[in-house]
Amino acid sequence: MKILIADDEVIIRTGLAKVIKWRELGLDLLTPAESAEEVLARLPNEQPDILLTDIRMNGMTGLELAAEIKKTYPKMEIIILSGYDDFSYAQQAIRNGVSDYLLKTSRPEEIIKAVLKAKQRVEERLELHTLDRQKQLQEHQRLLEQWVTQEGKAAALLTPPESLRELDAGRVGENSSWQVIILAAGGWGEARSDSALLTFAVDNAIRDLLPCVSFIRQERVIVVIRTGISGFDKQIQRSVYEKIEQLLKCEIVAVAGKPVEDAMELYDSYETASEAYGFRRLMRSRQWEYADIAGRVGGKMVCTTEEEKELSTILLDNDPMVLKSWVHRYVEDLLADPEVTPQSLQAAVQSVAIAAHRWLDRVLAAIGKERNPGEKPEPFDSDLERLPVDGLFQHLYHVMKLYHHKLAEGGNTHIHKAITYIEERIGHDLGLQQVAQHVHLHPNHLSDLFKKETGMKFVDYVTKKKMQRAMDILSHSPVKISEVAAMVGYEDVKYFGQMFKKHTGMTPSQYREAHS
Repeated sequence: MKILIADDEVIIRTGLAKVIKWRELGLDLLTPAESAEEVLARLPNEQPDILLTDIRMNGMTGLELAAEIKKTYPKMEIIILSGYDDFSYAQQAIRNGVSDYLLKTSRPEEIIKAVLKAKQRVEERLELHTLDRQKQLQEHQRLLEQWVTQEGKAAALLTPPESLRELDAGRVGENSSWQVIILAAGGWGEARSDSALLTFAVDNAIRDLLPCVSFIRQERVIVVIRTGISGFDKQIQRSVYEKIEQLLKCEIVAVAGKPVEDAMELYDSYETASEAYGFRRLMRSRQWEYADIAGRVGGKMVCTTEEEKELSTILLDNDPMVLKSWVHRYVEDLLADPEVTPQSLQAAVQSVAIAAHRWLDRVLAAIGKERNPGEKPEPFDSDLERLPVDGLFQHLYHVMKLYHHKLAEGGNTHIHKAITYIEERIGHDLGLQQVAQHVHLHPNHLSDLFKKETGMKFVDYVTKKKMQRAMDILSHSPVKISEVAAMVGYEDVKYFGQMFKKHTGMTPSQYREAHS
């Protein structure tokens, strides 16, 4: 807040300037003026909040000065200093809008008291003005947000907010359109307060740097621009984003909706901008438009049988590093698909979690164990606020550890691992040496343990499992017998048929006919 002293007597004006510590009172003392005419000349540039002036000066008097000032600056606080204790002077001062009337013989503390009262009145007016301005701004923001984000055809019942009409007035030529842009900023940390403050800063910056109107919604800045305004183009727009990033030390994501011809259609632009913003975790750039994603039909939504087999092998091997690499590759392949959408990505990621749950149920059933309620893995939350790589890996890792933790119980861990391995690779040629290597036992030792725990020789157990799988396929699928043989690990169809008849008493064809 600024104060100006005016007196044609140098001893008075310098004395007032030095005796009172204006800075400690929260006031900036301007260079004292020698006359009323000098005050009037300096007012437009310096605009003091408080004037402390002598009542009698050469030329225009203090009272005349007060009357002149009040014509242009009616809210300025004016304090008159007089060498005369004259009631008529005081009356005239009040009529001229003077705030206070003091004698030059007043003690410094009396002058300070009068100045502080004037300062308080200025602050109260500023506070009221600020509150009024805030209320006006909030109301404007509310109306603008209601207009842009409304549903249905409610826009037809409303008049565009004044800010939109003012923006439209800056249009040059007929080839112009309206467009909504969603700005999201990051880089100030994860705290909600930091995010809100950054959003507020971006909102202020964008309105200072672009001809636009804006409001904040869900911690994002919603910007409305009018193309065709003089000095505005896409290149300038991009440079503004870069300038804000440099200024605020942050990163800006800018997503534009489709252009619309009329302010009545801004809701369409907002909706398409929101849809395009939903792709933020899928895009390689930080700036894109609705047109960049409008034609996408969706990518792969289910992991393939081959991918599920790979995942099962990794989960069974209990190798976190290989699992993390597989998840990263799987998600990257999804993102590389030019047709990927948030919905297809979410479905494809969810299908992996479901496949892992199926694997867990299958391998536990193979070793005759059931999960306790507390051991059931939580459903996978595939929220795409972040890319799902870390979340999916953590979920699959939990499933893997849940299984291997159960296997660690009891003394038959190696046999359980062997049985699970056989179950998962039933379509391959399984030998004792291969399975023994997987469970880290000598083949002879595994053979002895297998007979002891299952009551069957290793080779008989494997054959039994292969035949059970073949019986299940024949009962539910019309595939050829040769294909069934291959699915359970037999290349020689004739040998498969002999083993099947030995195990069931029927040929594969007879079994299918009897059980289909």
